[in-house]
Amino acid sequence: MFERRAADRYHLRMHRARSAVLTTDELVEARAAQRTFEGAYVRTALSLFTFSLAVIKIFTAEFYSIGALFAVYGAGTLMIGMYRRSQRNRQFYFEIGEDGIHRQKFRTSGNAVVILTALSIAAYVCLIILTLNMQH
Repeated sequence: MFERRAADRYHLRMHRARSAVLTTDELVEARAAQRTFEGAYVRTALSLFTFSLAVIKIFTAEFYSIGALFAVYGAGTLMIGMYRRSQRNRQFYFEIGEDGIHRQKFRTSGNAVVILTALSIAAYVCLIILTLNMQH
């Protein structure tokens, strides 16, 4: 309940995350990671939303379920992107534990990748089922 804020919990060179002054190389690294990873999730979600709108607007009512599926898929991708963004401090800063010991662990974004993989597989299985049901 009284958990410290992330800006107080994470440190870089003995400074709290909110007051750390980054070097030029660290700034370039942080910006590249943001552009690459966070931007990719947003761009993917926007393209999925656009495709769903195109399907709903262009095709007949039979295809509405496919358009809705891609809208839900886009929303899920956007949520995973927000989760990935919330996890970024754990990759850049190190954490000081309750016992005062500095812990710096490399943490990949494996959780977000696994969740996105499961979401993608579920979406494409649903797409196949919806496509097969259209024949009847």
